[in-house]
Amino acid sequence: MKKLKSRIINYRILSSAIFLLILGIASYVEAQNQESQLSQLELDIWNDPAFQKEFIESYKAETEIEPRVTSEERDKMQKVLALISSGQMDKAAKLIEKSRGEAGNALYDFMLANIFFQQEKLDQAAEIYEIAVEKYPKFRRAWRNLGLIYVRNSEFAKALPALTRVIELGGNDSLTYGLLGFAYSSVENYLSAETAFRMAILLDPKTLDWKMGLARSLFKQESFSQAVALCGRLIDDQPDQADLWLLQANAFLGLNRPLKAAENYELVDRLGKSTVESLNMLGDIYINEELYEMAVHSYIRAIEKNPKNNVDRAIRAAKVLTARGAVKETRQLIESIKTLHGGQLGTEEQKDLLKLQARLAVAEGSGDEEARVLEEIVALDPLDGEALILLGQHSNRSGNSEKAVFYYERAASIEKHEADAKVRHAQLLVGTGKYNEALPLLRRAQLLKPRDDVQKYLEQVEQVAKTR
Repeated sequence: MKKLKSRIINYRILSSAIFLLILGIASYVEAQNQESQLSQLELDIWNDPAFQKEFIESYKAETEIEPRVTSEERDKMQKVLALISSGQMDKAAKLIEKSRGEAGNALYDFMLANIFFQQEKLDQAAEIYEIAVEKYPKFRRAWRNLGLIYVRNSEFAKALPALTRVIELGGNDSLTYGLLGFAYSSVENYLSAETAFRMAILLDPKTLDWKMGLARSLFKQESFSQAVALCGRLIDDQPDQADLWLLQANAFLGLNRPLKAAENYELVDRLGKSTVESLNMLGDIYINEELYEMAVHSYIRAIEKNPKNNVDRAIRAAKVLTARGAVKETRQLIESIKTLHGGQLGTEEQKDLLKLQARLAVAEGSGDEEARVLEEIVALDPLDGEALILLGQHSNRSGNSEKAVFYYERAASIEKHEADAKVRHAQLLVGTGKYNEALPLLRRAQLLKPRDDVQKYLEQVEQVAKTR
């Protein structure tokens, strides 16, 4: 009776509040403009059938978030719990199975799913949790555990509605919000992830994972300044946390502050927690800043960190160093790659290094060394058109035009390099005054691979040929 009176009183208070609210709104509208109307958006909201249904249901008391049990069901569950407590999981599962059925209590399903969860039978557990929430849609614990399984199985798209349902049912705990943030991040919805992580931090400000998640979501949204600031605060508390230094370094790169990022990468290395990727990134920064010696040192450390890792990044860096004229540093890097990797290099990697050595020989004016290296490449791969063309150029510079033509013709027989080989051959012929012989080669090259510079050269050769 007391409960009934209390409900009546609450209802009267609610009715009075609603009346005063309506009165206040009416007075405000009248004061503003007697003839003004609600905006179309507001009308849509109030007239929405779904909203009206939800509002009518708000008069009802909130349904419990746990299925109700009878005395008989409670007794069975106590027996099951006793078996679980004694470690007899299989017996407990069999006892529950006898009581389950299409019309059985959802708590039976929940307990069986929990047993499977503990036994790491995650797929079976998920199926039964789904049955439980289908029977009892407001079963919050079942939704929560279902969400946990989906996260563990990396089924993030499925985890989102389950975890969201937990929150809708009042499960506003930090773990649920944190996992929701993680799931949103995993499906690249970083704005929602940010909101979820902020809620997790609000409820649990001590857990680093939620703060890291927030920092990453800010970074992914390109809010680099906020990410840098947040990482800075976290680093003050956790100076040995390498992930924080690395994340802040990436944010510094986003702000176009590469040398600040380099400081972070160096600090991570001093902590003994650098990775092949972080050291390679450090090398890239130093190359862009023209600090070539420091760049090479970083790439070598990356190779030393994991000698079995592929050296594509280091070889690419060596090519950049060569193009920038850093001969000494390129040679140092090449020698380190060969020393540390030895016989692990593949054919393509060996060819790349040999080509780099050939370019270094040209830069140092060592033609004989260049030819030796190029011949080694061709011996390794007779169909390397680039090496054949380079050998042709070397032979032409050395005054052996017949040998140069031989190499150009070999290169032209390889479809991928035909156009470039014919252009080089044509240039040799033009150099010896054989303009008419050069024209068919240039026209064929343009047919295969049209280029503006080759077209202009072709036109110039045609004009000279007409005057001869």
